[in-house]
Amino acid sequence: MIDPDTQSSAPAAHWGEDKATSVEETDAEEMPLSLRLSIADTLTLGNATCGFMAVYFTTTGILIPHMQGSAESGMARHSAATAVILMLLAAIFDLCDGLVARKLRSSPMGAELDNLSDLISFGLAPAYFVLVYGMVADDAHQRVSAVAAIVVLLAVVLRLARFSCVTMKDGMFQGMPSPFGALTVVSIVLLELPFIPTLLAIIGTAWLMVSRVEYPKPRGVLAVAMLGWIVSAMGLLAAWAFDAPGGQLLLQTGCALQVVLGAVIPLFATARRVNTFRYNRREARAAQLP
Repeated sequence: MIDPDTQSSAPAAHWGEDKATSVEETDAEEMPLSLRLSIADTLTLGNATCGFMAVYFTTTGILIPHMQGSAESGMARHSAATAVILMLLAAIFDLCDGLVARKLRSSPMGAELDNLSDLISFGLAPAYFVLVYGMVADDAHQRVSAVAAIVVLLAVVLRLARFSCVTMKDGMFQGMPSPFGALTVVSIVLLELPFIPTLLAIIGTAWLMVSRVEYPKPRGVLAVAMLGWIVSAMGLLAAWAFDAPGGQLLLQTGCALQVVLGAVIPLFATARRVNTFRYNRREARAAQLP
Protein backbone atom coordinates (compact mmCIF):
# COMPACT_ATOMS: atom_id res chain seq x y z
CA MET A 1 0.00 0.00 0.00
CA ILE A 2 1.11 3.55 -0.65
CA ASP A 3 0.87 6.13 2.12
CA PRO A 4 0.15 9.54 0.59
CA ASP A 5 2.03 11.32 3.41
CA THR A 6 5.23 9.38 2.85
CA GLN A 7 4.85 9.29 -0.91
CA SER A 8 4.75 13.07 -1.23
CA SER A 9 8.21 13.37 0.34
CA ALA A 10 9.75 10.47 -1.63
CA PRO A 11 12.07 11.22 -4.59
CA ALA A 12 11.03 10.46 -8.13
CA ALA A 13 11.49 6.84 -9.18
CA HIS A 14 13.25 7.89 -12.39
CA TRP A 15 15.08 11.14 -13.11
CA GLY A 16 13.23 13.53 -15.43
CA GLU A 17 9.79 12.12 -14.50
CA ASP A 18 8.72 14.60 -11.81
CA LYS A 19 5.52 15.41 -13.69
CA ALA A 20 4.53 11.76 -14.05
CA THR A 21 5.29 11.20 -10.38
CA SER A 22 3.07 14.10 -9.35
CA VAL A 23 0.21 12.66 -11.40
CA GLU A 24 0.67 9.26 -9.69
CA GLU A 25 0.62 10.99 -6.31
CA THR A 26 -2.65 12.72 -7.19
CA ASP A 27 -4.19 9.41 -8.36
CA ALA A 28 -3.08 7.67 -5.15
CA GLU A 29 -4.61 10.43 -3.02
CA GLU A 30 -7.90 10.22 -4.92
CA MET A 31 -8.01 6.38 -4.87
CA PRO A 32 -10.54 5.07 -2.32
CA LEU A 33 -9.01 3.18 0.58
CA SER A 34 -11.05 0.08 -0.31
CA LEU A 35 -9.30 -0.17 -3.71
CA ARG A 36 -5.72 -0.16 -2.42
CA LEU A 37 -4.09 -3.58 -2.28
CA SER A 38 -2.04 -4.60 0.74
CA ILE A 39 0.83 -7.08 0.82
CA ALA A 40 -1.57 -9.72 2.15
CA ASP A 41 -3.91 -9.05 -0.79
CA THR A 42 -1.04 -9.61 -3.22
CA LEU A 43 -0.40 -13.01 -1.64
CA THR A 44 -4.12 -13.77 -1.92
CA LEU A 45 -4.04 -12.97 -5.63
CA GLY A 46 -1.10 -15.35 -5.94
CA ASN A 47 -3.37 -17.99 -4.42
CA ALA A 48 -6.00 -17.37 -7.12
CA THR A 49 -3.38 -17.44 -9.88
CA CYS A 50 -2.06 -20.82 -8.71
CA GLY A 51 -5.58 -22.25 -8.68
CA PHE A 52 -6.24 -21.08 -12.23
CA MET A 53 -2.92 -22.46 -13.47
CA ALA A 54 -3.73 -25.80 -11.82
CA VAL A 55 -6.87 -25.97 -13.96
CA TYR A 56 -4.79 -25.02 -17.01
CA PHE A 57 -2.24 -27.82 -16.51
CA THR A 58 -4.98 -30.33 -15.75
CA THR A 59 -6.63 -29.45 -19.07
CA THR A 60 -3.62 -29.15 -21.36
CA GLY A 61 -1.52 -31.94 -19.85
CA ILE A 62 -4.11 -34.57 -18.92
CA LEU A 63 -7.49 -34.00 -20.56
CA ILE A 64 -6.48 -32.83 -24.05
CA PRO A 65 -3.80 -35.55 -24.58
CA HIS A 66 -6.32 -38.17 -23.43
CA MET A 67 -8.94 -36.88 -25.88
CA GLN A 68 -6.34 -36.94 -28.66
CA GLY A 69 -5.46 -40.55 -27.85
CA SER A 70 -1.92 -39.80 -26.71
CA ALA A 71 -0.06 -42.72 -25.11
CA GLU A 72 2.56 -40.54 -23.40
CA SER A 73 1.82 -41.29 -19.76
CA GLY A 74 4.86 -39.27 -18.71
CA MET A 75 3.24 -36.10 -19.99
CA ALA A 76 0.09 -36.82 -17.96
CA ARG A 77 2.14 -37.64 -14.87
CA HIS A 78 4.21 -34.46 -15.18
CA SER A 79 1.13 -32.29 -15.71
CA ALA A 80 -0.80 -33.93 -12.86
CA ALA A 81 2.13 -33.33 -10.51
CA THR A 82 2.41 -29.72 -11.68
CA ALA A 83 -1.31 -29.11 -11.11
CA VAL A 84 -1.18 -30.52 -7.58
CA ILE A 85 2.03 -28.62 -6.77
CA LEU A 86 0.24 -25.42 -7.81
CA MET A 87 -2.61 -26.26 -5.42
CA LEU A 88 -0.02 -26.80 -2.68
CA LEU A 89 1.58 -23.47 -3.55
CA ALA A 90 -1.86 -21.87 -3.34
CA ALA A 91 -2.18 -23.35 0.16
CA ILE A 92 1.14 -21.72 1.11
CA PHE A 93 -0.13 -18.36 -0.17
CA ASP A 94 -3.36 -18.87 1.78
CA LEU A 95 -1.40 -19.67 4.92
CA CYS A 96 0.93 -16.70 4.55
CA ASP A 97 -1.64 -14.05 3.66
CA GLY A 98 -3.41 -14.56 6.97
CA LEU A 99 -0.14 -14.31 8.89
CA VAL A 100 0.86 -11.18 7.00
CA ALA A 101 -2.58 -9.60 7.47
CA ARG A 102 -2.30 -10.07 11.24
CA LYS A 103 1.18 -8.56 11.34
CA LEU A 104 0.69 -5.73 8.83
CA ARG A 105 -2.16 -3.57 7.69
CA SER A 106 -4.83 -5.30 5.58
CA SER A 107 -7.24 -3.73 3.10
CA PRO A 108 -11.03 -3.64 3.60
CA MET A 109 -11.55 -6.08 0.72
CA GLY A 110 -9.04 -8.63 2.02
CA ALA A 111 -11.66 -11.05 3.37
CA GLU A 112 -13.62 -11.00 0.10
CA LEU A 113 -10.48 -11.56 -1.96
CA ASP A 114 -9.53 -14.47 0.28
CA ASN A 115 -12.90 -16.20 -0.15
CA LEU A 116 -12.90 -15.74 -3.93
CA SER A 117 -9.33 -17.00 -4.27
CA ASP A 118 -10.05 -20.01 -2.05
CA LEU A 119 -13.06 -20.84 -4.22
CA ILE A 120 -10.80 -21.00 -7.29
CA SER A 121 -7.85 -22.87 -5.76
CA PHE A 122 -9.62 -25.17 -3.30
CA GLY A 123 -13.05 -25.46 -4.90
CA LEU A 124 -12.83 -25.25 -8.68
CA ALA A 125 -9.32 -26.72 -9.11
CA PRO A 126 -9.81 -29.95 -7.07
CA ALA A 127 -13.37 -30.41 -8.38
CA TYR A 128 -12.07 -30.12 -11.94
CA PHE A 129 -9.28 -32.57 -11.06
CA VAL A 130 -11.94 -35.08 -9.95
CA LEU A 131 -13.94 -34.46 -13.13
CA VAL A 132 -10.93 -35.10 -15.37
CA TYR A 133 -10.07 -38.20 -13.33
CA GLY A 134 -13.52 -39.54 -14.17
CA MET A 135 -12.82 -38.98 -17.85
CA VAL A 136 -9.34 -40.53 -18.09
CA ALA A 137 -9.34 -43.36 -15.53
CA ASP A 138 -10.05 -46.82 -16.92
CA ASP A 139 -12.54 -47.94 -14.26
CA ALA A 140 -14.16 -44.55 -13.62
CA HIS A 141 -17.64 -43.41 -14.69
CA GLN A 142 -17.68 -39.95 -16.19
CA ARG A 143 -21.19 -38.88 -15.14
CA VAL A 144 -20.80 -40.17 -11.59
CA SER A 145 -17.44 -38.40 -11.32
CA ALA A 146 -19.09 -35.21 -12.55
CA VAL A 147 -21.61 -35.48 -9.71
CA ALA A 148 -18.78 -36.02 -7.21
CA ALA A 149 -16.96 -32.97 -8.61
CA ILE A 150 -20.09 -30.86 -8.20
CA VAL A 151 -20.44 -32.09 -4.61
CA VAL A 152 -16.85 -31.01 -3.86
CA LEU A 153 -17.38 -27.59 -5.46
CA LEU A 154 -20.66 -26.94 -3.62
CA ALA A 155 -19.15 -28.10 -0.33
CA VAL A 156 -16.40 -25.48 -0.67
CA VAL A 157 -18.94 -22.81 -1.65
CA LEU A 158 -21.10 -23.58 1.38
CA ARG A 159 -18.10 -23.80 3.67
CA LEU A 160 -16.73 -20.42 2.61
CA ALA A 161 -20.17 -18.79 2.85
CA ARG A 162 -20.70 -20.19 6.35
CA PHE A 163 -17.22 -19.05 7.39
CA SER A 164 -18.25 -15.47 6.61
CA CYS A 165 -21.45 -15.74 8.68
CA VAL A 166 -20.65 -17.98 11.66
CA THR A 167 -18.54 -16.79 14.58
CA MET A 168 -16.38 -19.52 16.08
CA LYS A 169 -14.29 -19.50 19.22
CA ASP A 170 -10.77 -18.23 18.74
CA GLY A 171 -8.34 -20.67 17.16
CA MET A 172 -10.91 -23.06 15.69
CA PHE A 173 -12.60 -23.68 12.35
CA GLN A 174 -16.02 -25.30 11.92
CA GLY A 175 -15.69 -27.96 9.26
CA MET A 176 -12.56 -29.12 7.46
CA PRO A 177 -10.71 -26.07 6.09
CA SER A 178 -11.02 -25.84 2.31
CA PRO A 179 -7.24 -26.05 1.62
CA PHE A 180 -6.97 -29.20 3.72
CA GLY A 181 -10.08 -30.60 2.07
CA ALA A 182 -8.81 -29.86 -1.43
CA LEU A 183 -5.48 -31.58 -0.75
CA THR A 184 -7.30 -34.56 0.73
CA VAL A 185 -9.52 -34.88 -2.34
CA VAL A 186 -6.52 -34.74 -4.67
CA SER A 187 -4.65 -37.28 -2.52
CA ILE A 188 -7.59 -39.68 -2.78
CA VAL A 189 -7.47 -39.44 -6.57
CA LEU A 190 -3.69 -39.92 -6.70
CA LEU A 191 -3.93 -43.08 -4.59
CA GLU A 192 -5.51 -44.75 -7.64
CA LEU A 193 -7.92 -46.87 -5.59
CA PRO A 194 -10.89 -48.62 -7.21
CA PHE A 195 -13.59 -46.23 -8.37
CA ILE A 196 -16.23 -46.87 -5.70
CA PRO A 197 -13.88 -46.40 -2.67
CA THR A 198 -12.45 -43.31 -4.35
CA LEU A 199 -15.92 -41.88 -4.89
CA LEU A 200 -17.03 -42.58 -1.31
CA ALA A 201 -13.85 -41.05 0.13
CA ILE A 202 -14.28 -37.89 -1.98
CA ILE A 203 -17.91 -37.47 -0.90
CA GLY A 204 -16.90 -38.12 2.73
CA THR A 205 -14.29 -35.36 2.50
CA ALA A 206 -16.88 -32.98 1.04
CA TRP A 207 -19.19 -33.79 3.96
CA LEU A 208 -16.42 -33.04 6.46
CA MET A 209 -15.97 -29.58 4.91
CA VAL A 210 -19.60 -28.66 5.66
CA SER A 211 -19.80 -30.55 8.98
CA ARG A 212 -19.68 -29.07 12.47
CA VAL A 213 -16.44 -30.84 13.32
CA GLU A 214 -13.93 -28.40 14.80
CA TYR A 215 -10.45 -28.08 13.31
CA PRO A 216 -7.61 -26.05 14.85
CA LYS A 217 -6.40 -23.00 12.95
CA PRO A 218 -2.80 -23.24 11.69
CA ARG A 219 -0.99 -20.90 14.04
CA GLY A 220 2.41 -21.03 15.69
CA VAL A 221 3.92 -24.50 15.73
CA LEU A 222 0.97 -25.94 13.82
CA ALA A 223 1.47 -23.44 10.99
CA VAL A 224 5.16 -24.35 10.76
CA ALA A 225 4.29 -28.06 10.75
CA MET A 226 1.72 -27.54 8.01
CA LEU A 227 4.20 -25.55 5.93
CA GLY A 228 6.77 -28.32 6.33
CA TRP A 229 4.19 -30.93 5.31
CA ILE A 230 3.26 -28.96 2.18
CA VAL A 231 6.91 -28.56 1.14
CA SER A 232 7.48 -32.28 1.72
CA ALA A 233 4.44 -33.09 -0.43
CA MET A 234 5.89 -30.94 -3.21
CA GLY A 235 9.09 -32.96 -3.04
CA LEU A 236 7.16 -36.24 -3.25
CA LEU A 237 5.25 -34.99 -6.28
CA ALA A 238 8.45 -33.87 -8.00
CA ALA A 239 10.04 -37.29 -7.39
CA TRP A 240 6.95 -38.98 -8.82
CA ALA A 241 6.81 -36.67 -11.84
CA PHE A 242 10.43 -37.30 -12.80
CA ASP A 243 10.10 -41.05 -12.20
CA ALA A 244 12.68 -41.14 -9.41
CA PRO A 245 13.43 -44.53 -7.82
CA GLY A 246 10.64 -45.27 -5.36
CA GLY A 247 8.80 -42.11 -6.42
CA GLN A 248 5.49 -43.89 -6.88
CA LEU A 249 5.69 -45.54 -3.46
CA LEU A 250 6.70 -42.27 -1.77
CA LEU A 251 3.82 -40.42 -3.38
CA GLN A 252 1.25 -43.02 -2.38
CA THR A 253 2.63 -43.02 1.17
CA GLY A 254 2.26 -39.25 1.35
CA CYS A 255 -1.25 -39.37 -0.08
CA ALA A 256 -2.22 -42.09 2.39
CA LEU A 257 -0.92 -39.99 5.29
CA GLN A 258 -2.96 -37.01 4.06
CA VAL A 259 -6.12 -39.13 3.92
CA VAL A 260 -5.42 -40.63 7.35
CA LEU A 261 -5.00 -37.15 8.82
CA GLY A 262 -8.30 -36.12 7.27
CA ALA A 263 -10.00 -39.09 8.93
CA VAL A 264 -8.24 -38.97 12.31
CA ILE A 265 -8.67 -35.29 13.14
CA PRO A 266 -12.50 -35.53 13.22
CA LEU A 267 -12.22 -38.56 15.53
CA PHE A 268 -10.05 -36.60 17.97
CA ALA A 269 -12.41 -33.61 17.75
CA THR A 270 -15.44 -35.81 18.41
CA ALA A 271 -13.74 -37.54 21.35
CA ARG A 272 -12.80 -34.17 22.82
CA ARG A 273 -16.37 -32.92 22.48
CA VAL A 274 -17.73 -36.07 24.18
CA ASN A 275 -15.23 -35.74 27.03
CA THR A 276 -16.14 -32.08 27.48
CA PHE A 277 -19.83 -32.95 27.59
CA ARG A 278 -19.25 -35.66 30.20
CA TYR A 279 -17.10 -33.33 32.30
CA ASN A 280 -19.74 -30.58 32.23
CA ARG A 281 -22.44 -33.08 33.21
CA ARG A 282 -20.37 -34.33 36.16
CA GLU A 283 -19.76 -30.76 37.28
CA ALA A 284 -23.48 -29.98 37.06
CA ARG A 285 -24.34 -33.04 39.14
CA ALA A 286 -21.68 -32.17 41.71
CA ALA A 287 -23.08 -28.65 42.00
CA GLN A 288 -26.56 -30.02 42.74
CA LEU A 289 -25.35 -32.13 45.67
CA PRO A 290 -25.80 -30.65 49.15
